[in-house]
Amino acid sequence: MTGLLLTVLACALPATVLAQQPPVSSIRVTGDARVTAKPDRVQIDIGVTTRAAQSQDAASQNVRKAAGPTAVLKTVSYSLNPNYQYHPNGGEPTIEGYTALNVVQVTLDELGKIGAVIDAATQAGANHVQGIQFTLRDQDAVRAEALREAALRARAEADVLAAALGLKVLRVLSVEENSPRVVPVRVYGGAPRAMAAAAPATPVEAGTLDVTADVTLSVEVGPAPR
Repeated sequence: MTGLLLTVLACALPATVLAQQPPVSSIRVTGDARVTAKPDRVQIDIGVTTRAAQSQDAASQNVRKAAGPTAVLKTVSYSLNPNYQYHPNGGEPTIEGYTALNVVQVTLDELGKIGAVIDAATQAGANHVQGIQFTLRDQDAVRAEALREAALRARAEADVLAAALGLKVLRVLSVEENSPRVVPVRVYGGAPRAMAAAAPATPVEAGTLDVTADVTLSVEVGPAPR
């Protein structure tokens, strides 16, 4: 009976000692970073509005007019609406044709051809440049750089705070990160300009884009050595 009691006490001892340990002292900091990169890809949304006697004619006209010789095309929006003729003496209106709006996204990796593609689309009948967005073909390397800088800044802030309090960072308890965000450069347009036969290509400047990231660290701190 005595042996059994000693065994129970021995098993309970580690939990008792653990409960008596002081709580871990920690601080929580957040570091953020912004990396600037030069875009190497552009996406242009070109809209074509056409009128035709039949819906099939309107659709085929939009496809032909939105096509470009050097672009990768993807339809992102399409609408088809009837055009009604209203009679002065009343009665049911009749459909006299259709108006189709087709928005095609053009993706280019050769930024030097942006103006030429816009002008070619305009000459083919495009009547809306709804937006130009510059981005990156490979975003992983820039995102990793932004995340690395954010983590280093968070650790540096933790060291500064601990030193100011007469402490030192003992270890990292947890890491939280928000996925790095690529902020694309957007240029909004409207109806394309009228084109002359020998006019220079429409000028479009790519500029730069920002990739942002933030990292939150929770670190254990303890007395600094004297």
